[in-house]
Amino acid sequence: MKPLIIANWKMNPITLHEAKQNFGLVKKALKRIKNVRVVVCPPFVFLPVFEPGRRLELGGQDCFWEEKGSFTGEVSPKTLRSLGCRYVILGHSERRIYFGETDEMINKKIKAAFGAGLKVILCVGEKNEGEIQEMQDQLEKDLMGIKKGEINNLILAYEPIWAISGFGGKAASVNEAMEGALFVRKILNKIFGKNLAKKMEILYGGSASQNPRSYIYEAGMNGLVMGGSSARARDFIDLLKTVKGS
Repeated sequence: MKPLIIANWKMNPITLHEAKQNFGLVKKALKRIKNVRVVVCPPFVFLPVFEPGRRLELGGQDCFWEEKGSFTGEVSPKTLRSLGCRYVILGHSERRIYFGETDEMINKKIKAAFGAGLKVILCVGEKNEGEIQEMQDQLEKDLMGIKKGEINNLILAYEPIWAISGFGGKAASVNEAMEGALFVRKILNKIFGKNLAKKMEILYGGSASQNPRSYIYEAGMNGLVMGGSSARARDFIDLLKTVKGS
C-alpha cells in the first residue's frame, strides 16, 4: 500500500490567499508524485474553498462528539463530512495538553466521527522517553466500546510527545519509532485480535522531516503525520518526493 502522509497544518497559514496557494501547489505536485496518498488537514475555516483531488483528501484537525447544539466554538463531525472531509485527527497531543482532553472525551469523539462516516487518525504517545507503557492505558480507554467492524476506519498515529519539535523535542531514532509502533500493534492485538490488528495502519507522528523515508521503510510505518511545516507547500512537496524516492 502507498504511504499515507497526513499534513496537519495546525493554526497555519494566516490568510486565505496563502492557504489557497499552498493547497494548489500540493495538488499540482501530486499529478507527478504518484506513489503516496496525502490528506491535508487545514484550519476549519479554509475547508469550504478546497477541492480534493487524486490522491489528495481533506481532513479535520478535530471534531466534537455531538452532531449539533449549543457548543460554542466546536465543529460537528457531520459538518466536516459535508465539507468534503473523509478523515479527522483525534487525540492529538496538543489537544490533550493545551485543552485538557481526556481519553473519555476522545472515545466519545471517535464514536461520533465513525457515526458521521469519517476515518479517524487517532494519536497516542508517551510524554517521556522510554515510557511507552503509558500508551496501553490511552489505547484501552480511547477505544473502549469500539466495534471490530468499525476499525477499518481507524488509523493509529504513534506520536511520542518527547519527539515533537513543537514541544522542543529531539527526533526519535528509527529503532525507537519501531519499538513504539510494535507496542501499539501489541495492544491492538489484545483489543481486537491479531488478524484484525495486523491490517491496521500505523503512522509516525514525531519529528521526521530530516529522514522521512527511514520511518516508513526501516521502521515499518505506514506513513507520517507532519505538523506545521506541512503548511509550507514547497517544503512539504520536497518531503513527498523524498518519501516517494524521486
